[in-house]
Amino acid sequence: MQYPDIDPVLLDLGVLKVRWYGLMYLVGFAGGWWLGRWRTRRSDSVLSPQQFDDLLFYLALGVIVGGRLGYILFYGFDAWLQDPLRLFRVWEGGMSFHGGLLGVLIAALWFAHRQGLAFFAVTDFVAPLFPIGLFTGRIGNFINGELWGRPSDLPWAMQLKCTEFYSLCHDKLRLPPGTELTPPLHPNQLYEALLEGVVLFAVLWWYSSRPRPRMAVSGLFLIGYGTFRFLVEFVRMPDAHLGYLAFGWLTMGQLLSAPMIVAGFILMALAYRKRHETIS
Repeated sequence: MQYPDIDPVLLDLGVLKVRWYGLMYLVGFAGGWWLGRWRTRRSDSVLSPQQFDDLLFYLALGVIVGGRLGYILFYGFDAWLQDPLRLFRVWEGGMSFHGGLLGVLIAALWFAHRQGLAFFAVTDFVAPLFPIGLFTGRIGNFINGELWGRPSDLPWAMQLKCTEFYSLCHDKLRLPPGTELTPPLHPNQLYEALLEGVVLFAVLWWYSSRPRPRMAVSGLFLIGYGTFRFLVEFVRMPDAHLGYLAFGWLTMGQLLSAPMIVAGFILMALAYRKRHETIS
Protein backbone atom coordinates (compact mmCIF):
# COMPACT_ATOMS: atom_id res chain seq x y z
CA MET A 1 0.00 0.00 0.00
CA GLN A 2 1.37 3.42 -0.94
CA TYR A 3 0.98 6.47 1.28
CA PRO A 4 -1.63 8.79 -0.27
CA ASP A 5 -0.31 12.02 -1.76
CA ILE A 6 -1.69 14.53 0.76
CA ASP A 7 -0.66 18.15 0.60
CA PRO A 8 -0.05 19.28 4.22
CA VAL A 9 -1.20 22.78 3.16
CA LEU A 10 -4.98 22.89 2.99
CA LEU A 11 -5.24 26.43 1.67
CA ASP A 12 -2.46 28.62 0.28
CA LEU A 13 -3.33 32.32 0.41
CA GLY A 14 0.16 33.53 -0.40
CA VAL A 15 1.25 35.24 2.81
CA LEU A 16 -0.97 32.90 4.80
CA LYS A 17 -0.97 29.12 4.58
CA VAL A 18 -3.66 27.09 6.33
CA ARG A 19 -2.19 23.70 7.21
CA TRP A 20 -4.00 20.49 8.02
CA TYR A 21 -1.83 20.07 11.14
CA GLY A 22 -3.03 23.32 12.69
CA LEU A 23 -6.61 22.62 11.63
CA MET A 24 -6.50 19.28 13.45
CA TYR A 25 -5.62 21.10 16.67
CA LEU A 26 -8.58 23.43 16.18
CA VAL A 27 -10.90 20.47 15.57
CA GLY A 28 -9.58 18.80 18.72
CA PHE A 29 -10.18 21.90 20.83
CA ALA A 30 -13.65 22.36 19.33
CA GLY A 31 -14.58 18.73 20.02
CA GLY A 32 -13.26 18.96 23.57
CA TRP A 33 -15.18 22.20 24.13
CA TRP A 34 -18.45 20.70 22.88
CA LEU A 35 -18.16 17.58 25.03
CA GLY A 36 -16.98 19.62 28.01
CA ARG A 37 -20.00 21.91 27.78
CA TRP A 38 -22.19 18.83 27.65
CA ARG A 39 -20.53 17.48 30.81
CA THR A 40 -21.16 20.74 32.68
CA ARG A 41 -24.89 19.97 32.50
CA ARG A 42 -24.45 16.91 34.72
CA SER A 43 -25.67 17.29 38.29
CA ASP A 44 -22.26 16.24 39.68
CA SER A 45 -20.26 18.66 37.50
CA VAL A 46 -17.65 20.67 39.43
CA LEU A 47 -17.58 23.35 36.71
CA SER A 48 -20.17 25.73 35.35
CA PRO A 49 -20.30 26.35 31.58
CA GLN A 50 -18.62 29.73 32.05
CA GLN A 51 -15.88 28.22 34.21
CA PHE A 52 -15.24 25.54 31.62
CA ASP A 53 -14.93 28.15 28.85
CA ASP A 54 -12.33 29.96 30.94
CA LEU A 55 -10.54 26.71 31.73
CA LEU A 56 -10.33 25.75 28.05
CA PHE A 57 -8.37 28.92 27.31
CA TYR A 58 -5.80 28.00 29.98
CA LEU A 59 -5.63 24.41 28.74
CA ALA A 60 -5.16 25.46 25.11
CA LEU A 61 -2.30 27.72 26.15
CA GLY A 62 -0.79 24.92 28.23
CA VAL A 63 -1.00 22.42 25.36
CA ILE A 64 0.62 24.71 22.80
CA VAL A 65 3.34 26.22 24.99
CA GLY A 66 4.07 23.02 26.93
CA GLY A 67 3.92 20.85 23.83
CA ARG A 68 6.38 22.99 21.92
CA LEU A 69 8.77 23.50 24.83
CA GLY A 70 8.60 19.79 25.62
CA TYR A 71 9.49 18.87 22.04
CA ILE A 72 12.47 21.21 22.07
CA LEU A 73 13.63 19.92 25.46
CA PHE A 74 13.06 16.18 24.92
CA TYR A 75 13.59 15.74 21.19
CA GLY A 76 15.29 18.75 19.60
CA PHE A 77 17.45 20.59 22.10
CA ASP A 78 20.64 20.43 20.03
CA ALA A 79 18.82 21.63 16.91
CA TRP A 80 17.28 24.48 18.91
CA LEU A 81 20.71 25.60 20.11
CA GLN A 82 21.76 25.94 16.47
CA ASP A 83 18.50 27.65 15.46
CA PRO A 84 16.71 29.30 18.43
CA LEU A 85 13.89 30.67 16.24
CA ARG A 86 12.87 27.07 15.53
CA LEU A 87 10.93 27.23 18.80
CA PHE A 88 8.35 29.54 17.21
CA ARG A 89 7.88 27.68 13.90
CA VAL A 90 5.08 25.48 15.21
CA TRP A 91 3.62 25.04 11.71
CA GLU A 92 6.62 22.87 10.80
CA GLY A 93 5.46 20.24 13.30
CA GLY A 94 7.19 19.17 16.45
CA MET A 95 4.92 18.94 19.48
CA SER A 96 5.49 16.69 22.48
CA PHE A 97 2.52 15.13 24.22
CA HIS A 98 4.43 14.80 27.47
CA GLY A 99 5.40 18.47 27.35
CA GLY A 100 1.81 19.38 26.53
CA LEU A 101 0.61 17.33 29.49
CA LEU A 102 2.93 19.20 31.84
CA GLY A 103 1.65 22.46 30.39
CA VAL A 104 -1.93 21.36 30.95
CA LEU A 105 -1.25 20.33 34.54
CA ILE A 106 0.30 23.71 35.29
CA ALA A 107 -2.64 25.48 33.63
CA ALA A 108 -5.16 23.35 35.57
CA LEU A 109 -3.32 24.02 38.83
CA TRP A 110 -3.39 27.76 38.20
CA PHE A 111 -7.07 27.70 37.25
CA ALA A 112 -8.04 25.56 40.26
CA HIS A 113 -6.19 27.94 42.58
CA ARG A 114 -7.91 31.00 41.14
CA GLN A 115 -11.37 29.39 41.27
CA GLY A 116 -10.96 27.82 44.70
CA LEU A 117 -11.39 24.30 43.31
CA ALA A 118 -9.57 21.08 44.11
CA PHE A 119 -6.86 20.37 41.53
CA PHE A 120 -7.88 16.75 40.95
CA ALA A 121 -11.53 17.72 40.65
CA VAL A 122 -10.51 19.78 37.62
CA THR A 123 -8.23 17.12 36.10
CA ASP A 124 -10.89 14.43 36.59
CA PHE A 125 -13.33 16.61 34.68
CA VAL A 126 -11.07 17.25 31.69
CA ALA A 127 -9.30 13.86 31.47
CA PRO A 128 -12.04 12.21 29.31
CA LEU A 129 -11.82 15.12 26.87
CA PHE A 130 -8.12 14.76 26.09
CA PRO A 131 -8.39 11.76 23.73
CA ILE A 132 -10.31 13.94 21.28
CA GLY A 133 -7.25 16.12 20.78
CA LEU A 134 -4.95 13.10 20.79
CA PHE A 135 -6.96 11.58 17.94
CA THR A 136 -6.99 14.71 15.78
CA GLY A 137 -3.32 15.39 16.55
CA ARG A 138 -2.28 11.94 15.33
CA ILE A 139 -4.33 12.39 12.17
CA GLY A 140 -2.40 15.63 11.69
CA ASN A 141 0.85 13.66 12.08
CA PHE A 142 -0.34 11.23 9.40
CA ILE A 143 -1.18 14.04 6.97
CA ASN A 144 2.22 15.60 7.65
CA GLY A 145 3.86 12.24 6.89
CA GLU A 146 5.77 12.13 10.19
CA LEU A 147 6.32 9.72 13.10
CA TRP A 148 6.39 6.56 11.01
CA GLY A 149 6.79 3.08 12.37
CA ARG A 150 9.36 0.45 11.52
CA PRO A 151 9.36 -1.65 8.34
CA SER A 152 6.57 -4.21 8.28
CA ASP A 153 5.08 -6.85 5.99
CA LEU A 154 1.51 -6.31 7.23
CA PRO A 155 -1.03 -5.66 4.45
CA TRP A 156 -1.78 -2.11 5.67
CA ALA A 157 1.88 -1.05 5.89
CA MET A 158 2.62 1.93 3.66
CA GLN A 159 5.43 2.94 1.29
CA LEU A 160 6.52 6.55 0.86
CA LYS A 161 8.30 8.34 -1.96
CA CYS A 162 11.89 9.12 -1.06
CA THR A 163 11.83 12.27 -3.17
CA GLU A 164 9.19 13.71 -0.81
CA PHE A 165 10.53 12.23 2.44
CA TYR A 166 14.28 12.59 2.05
CA SER A 167 15.02 12.76 5.78
CA LEU A 168 13.03 9.62 6.51
CA CYS A 169 14.73 7.66 3.74
CA HIS A 170 18.31 8.77 4.33
CA ASP A 171 18.54 9.86 7.97
CA LYS A 172 16.34 7.22 9.59
CA LEU A 173 16.14 4.28 7.17
CA ARG A 174 19.57 4.98 5.65
CA LEU A 175 18.48 3.78 2.23
CA PRO A 176 21.02 3.91 -0.61
CA PRO A 177 20.95 6.94 -2.95
CA GLY A 178 18.51 6.56 -5.81
CA THR A 179 15.95 4.53 -3.83
CA GLU A 180 12.49 5.59 -4.97
CA LEU A 181 10.26 4.07 -2.29
CA THR A 182 10.68 3.15 1.35
CA PRO A 183 9.97 -0.40 2.45
CA PRO A 184 6.41 -0.80 3.79
CA LEU A 185 6.20 0.93 7.18
CA HIS A 186 3.82 0.67 10.12
CA PRO A 187 1.36 3.62 9.99
CA ASN A 188 2.23 4.36 13.58
CA GLN A 189 0.21 7.57 13.66
CA LEU A 190 -2.99 5.65 12.89
CA TYR A 191 -2.23 3.10 15.61
CA GLU A 192 -1.91 5.91 18.12
CA ALA A 193 -5.03 7.66 16.82
CA LEU A 194 -6.97 4.43 17.38
CA LEU A 195 -5.54 3.53 20.81
CA GLU A 196 -4.87 6.93 22.41
CA GLY A 197 -7.85 8.53 20.70
CA VAL A 198 -10.75 6.18 20.09
CA VAL A 199 -10.12 3.40 22.62
CA LEU A 200 -8.93 5.65 25.46
CA PHE A 201 -11.86 8.00 24.90
CA ALA A 202 -14.36 5.12 25.05
CA VAL A 203 -12.83 3.76 28.27
CA LEU A 204 -12.63 7.13 30.03
CA TRP A 205 -16.07 8.28 28.88
CA TRP A 206 -17.65 5.06 30.15
CA TYR A 207 -15.70 5.10 33.42
CA SER A 208 -16.51 8.74 34.16
CA SER A 209 -20.19 8.36 33.29
CA ARG A 210 -20.78 7.55 36.97
CA PRO A 211 -19.37 9.37 40.02
CA ARG A 212 -15.92 8.00 40.86
CA PRO A 213 -13.50 8.69 43.73
CA ARG A 214 -11.50 11.86 43.20
CA MET A 215 -8.22 11.21 41.35
CA ALA A 216 -9.49 7.94 39.86
CA VAL A 217 -10.37 9.30 36.41
CA SER A 218 -7.06 11.15 36.23
CA GLY A 219 -5.24 8.00 37.29
CA LEU A 220 -6.99 5.90 34.65
CA PHE A 221 -6.03 8.42 31.97
CA LEU A 222 -2.36 8.22 32.95
CA ILE A 223 -2.45 4.42 32.96
CA GLY A 224 -4.28 4.20 29.65
CA TYR A 225 -2.22 6.70 27.71
CA GLY A 226 1.08 5.59 29.24
CA THR A 227 0.40 1.93 28.45
CA PHE A 228 -0.77 2.52 24.88
CA ARG A 229 2.14 4.84 24.11
CA PHE A 230 4.68 2.48 25.69
CA LEU A 231 3.41 -0.45 23.59
CA VAL A 232 3.18 1.46 20.30
CA GLU A 233 6.76 2.66 20.72
CA PHE A 234 7.88 -0.94 20.00
CA VAL A 235 6.88 -0.46 16.35
CA ARG A 236 7.58 3.27 16.12
CA MET A 237 10.80 4.37 14.48
CA PRO A 238 12.91 6.33 17.01
CA ASP A 239 14.17 9.81 16.21
CA ALA A 240 17.37 9.53 14.17
CA HIS A 241 19.31 11.89 16.43
CA LEU A 242 18.21 10.05 19.60
CA GLY A 243 17.96 6.41 18.60
CA TYR A 244 17.40 3.89 21.39
CA LEU A 245 18.35 5.18 24.81
CA ALA A 246 18.93 1.88 26.66
CA PHE A 247 18.90 -1.90 26.25
CA GLY A 248 18.68 -1.59 22.47
CA TRP A 249 14.93 -0.90 22.53
CA LEU A 250 14.02 1.81 25.08
CA THR A 251 12.93 5.02 23.35
CA MET A 252 12.40 8.53 24.67
CA GLY A 253 8.64 8.02 24.40
CA GLN A 254 8.83 4.92 26.60
CA LEU A 255 11.13 6.66 29.06
CA LEU A 256 8.59 9.46 29.45
CA SER A 257 5.53 7.19 29.49
CA ALA A 258 6.68 4.73 32.16
CA PRO A 259 6.41 7.29 35.01
CA MET A 260 2.89 8.10 33.81
CA ILE A 261 1.82 4.48 34.30
CA VAL A 262 3.33 4.35 37.79
CA ALA A 263 1.73 7.68 38.74
CA GLY A 264 -1.61 6.49 37.40
CA PHE A 265 -1.63 3.38 39.56
CA ILE A 266 -0.64 5.46 42.60
CA LEU A 267 -3.53 7.87 42.00
CA MET A 268 -6.00 4.99 41.54
CA ALA A 269 -4.80 3.31 44.73
CA LEU A 270 -5.04 6.55 46.73
CA ALA A 271 -8.46 7.34 45.28
CA TYR A 272 -10.04 4.03 46.28
CA ARG A 273 -8.22 3.91 49.58
CA LYS A 274 -9.62 7.30 50.55
CA ARG A 275 -13.11 6.26 49.45
CA HIS A 276 -12.86 3.11 51.56
CA GLU A 277 -11.71 5.10 54.58
CA THR A 278 -14.55 7.58 54.09
CA ILE A 279 -17.19 4.81 53.87
CA SER A 280 -15.86 2.92 56.87
